[in-house]
Amino acid sequence: MTSSLSPLIHLVDDDAAVRDSLALLIGTVGLRVQTWSDPHVFLAEFDRSDVGAIVLDVRMPGTSGLAVLDRLVAQGVDQPVIMLTGHGTVEMCRRAFKAGAAEFLEKPVDDELLIEALQASVRQHVRSRERHQADRQARERYAQLSSRECEVLGLIVEGLTNKEIGRALSLSPRTVETHRANLFAKLETDSLAMLIRRYAALVEDAAP
Repeated sequence: MTSSLSPLIHLVDDDAAVRDSLALLIGTVGLRVQTWSDPHVFLAEFDRSDVGAIVLDVRMPGTSGLAVLDRLVAQGVDQPVIMLTGHGTVEMCRRAFKAGAAEFLEKPVDDELLIEALQASVRQHVRSRERHQADRQARERYAQLSSRECEVLGLIVEGLTNKEIGRALSLSPRTVETHRANLFAKLETDSLAMLIRRYAALVEDAAP
């Protein structure tokens, strides 16, 4: 579920001057910013439900940004992560992308590059959250179907006509039509193509 507020950028950097300047820059394009000086506090306290992105410094006292990135990935955090470093190497860049970073930028950061990376990351995250929400709603609707409706849906997805479904399940054409109408209503779909796109995978997963 996307928030009605603008996306939130979590900015994790131990350098106060960098935090302040980047927070000011990010705010100019309408994004909210929450700054963190301590990566351990960030990991313990930041809201995983936020829609937005994370900007993470690679080198910080007590831990590395790459270690924080590993923790985020291990915890299933889905916000895209943009890594910043003042001492970048090819190996560090490779490790960051392999670990799941969305972008890797060197300090001093080019303002336009950072803003472009953030806006792309936010769009990606919004789309991802919307897909997850749609998938969850589809599963909830599918769970409300009767066993007979599930059988009819499975045969529709296989491409059978109403007459063929009737023969396969020993049902009259009128009964198949009734089940079909109920399916479209319960699953909130307007077309056969939408029905197949949203529910074919669920039908396959439920198949014995």
